[in-house]
Amino acid sequence: MINETINKQKDFYQLGHTKPAPFRLKALINLKNAIESSTEEISLALKLDLNKSAFESYLSEIGIVLSEIEYAIKHVKKWMKPRKKRTPLPLFLAKSYELSEPLGVVLIMSPWNYPFQLAMVPLIGALAAGNTAVVKPASYAVHTSNVIKKILDATFEDHYVKTILGGREENTKLLDQPFDYIFFTGSSNVGKTVLEKASKNLTPVTLELGGKSPCIIDQDVNLSLTAKRIVFGKFLNAGQTCVAPDYVFIRENQFNSFVEGLKKAIHEFFKEKPLDYPDYPKIINERHLSRLIGLLKGEEIVLGGKYNETSLEPTILKNVKTDSAVMNEEIFGPILPVLFYKDIEEVYSFISTRPKPLALYLFSNDSVMIQNTFQRLSFGGATINDTVMHFASSEMGFGGVGASGNGRYHGQYSFDTFSNKRSIVHRSNLVDINVRYHPYTNKKLNLLKKLMK
Repeated sequence: MINETINKQKDFYQLGHTKPAPFRLKALINLKNAIESSTEEISLALKLDLNKSAFESYLSEIGIVLSEIEYAIKHVKKWMKPRKKRTPLPLFLAKSYELSEPLGVVLIMSPWNYPFQLAMVPLIGALAAGNTAVVKPASYAVHTSNVIKKILDATFEDHYVKTILGGREENTKLLDQPFDYIFFTGSSNVGKTVLEKASKNLTPVTLELGGKSPCIIDQDVNLSLTAKRIVFGKFLNAGQTCVAPDYVFIRENQFNSFVEGLKKAIHEFFKEKPLDYPDYPKIINERHLSRLIGLLKGEEIVLGGKYNETSLEPTILKNVKTDSAVMNEEIFGPILPVLFYKDIEEVYSFISTRPKPLALYLFSNDSVMIQNTFQRLSFGGATINDTVMHFASSEMGFGGVGASGNGRYHGQYSFDTFSNKRSIVHRSNLVDINVRYHPYTNKKLNLLKKLMK
């Protein structure tokens, strides 16, 4: 079945149907209309899978997808135009430009933590760029994956966009196929498998992974506001966010005030008992919940720590050892370790000797410290004086570096990711400079040196 689907998509692509701008625009508009008419169904599916409220579902999933489609519809014709480039003097009387072409048949593999958004946003880029696509939603988010399939099956023919459900067996079969491009969002461990499989077919890959994203708090900041913004970013989706702050660095003399700010914000957001709060998200499954509970063993819990059969309440740790389990794997849940530092060099040393994170958060009003931090540390993207906000813009590319991934998407970056940039030089026949032709002489060499300066 998978082979047949890919062959049909290749045939359809080769006929050139997906390349004209009107076709791409129609596809994007049809997808937008289908999502808008299915908003309640999508929201219900996210509630069943992750207990996301209608507000959180729209804020972090549906609304982002609709904004991304609107942005693509508005700009796709511009993105398709040739991009003029400067022509070097030795190529006198020529035009230079880049011309985008679609890559062909692409595979999009999405995760369970933002199951709707992280399937649809890459798909928007793939369709805007003129590709056909196979979409493989997350198996753990069953209800959302079923809704995705229902929407895409009703909107597109299989030879253009095909949704394939299932688990590891289907993933393996898909990764054995010779796609023209693979876009994967998920864990680093699975990302390694994707990269290994893709290499056998020399298939280019974008990997959107994760990692331990640090949060640094400087001395002179509003700790109450800082705590509130960290609580939002950390406990959004119960911490199951690839760009969630994974741990916090703060000076010890700020700790008590910081914890008071955390307590206040958690109480404002989730009331006295977060596990009883109807809109507190749940952990995706029992296995992940057990893993999170295991990370708490032997740790000093300052706040939280309680759990039930579906979730763990917001939990703050202190005096965490750097070799503990909670500091050596991505937490991906509502646990926030707090580490103390005396000198910022300690922070730089700690972060720079570990795998490069997907995100970095710096709370500071000191422009010198901000500049130094960006010079000293490598990371995928950052938000200053807030958390996770850099993810939401269609104007800026989003992605990781090193162990946190490679490639960028959102807006035009998505279009470029799913396009081949062809460099074109269009020479004139009116003038032909003889310098490059044999016989070569010293006079020609001297002229060549001047031309190529």
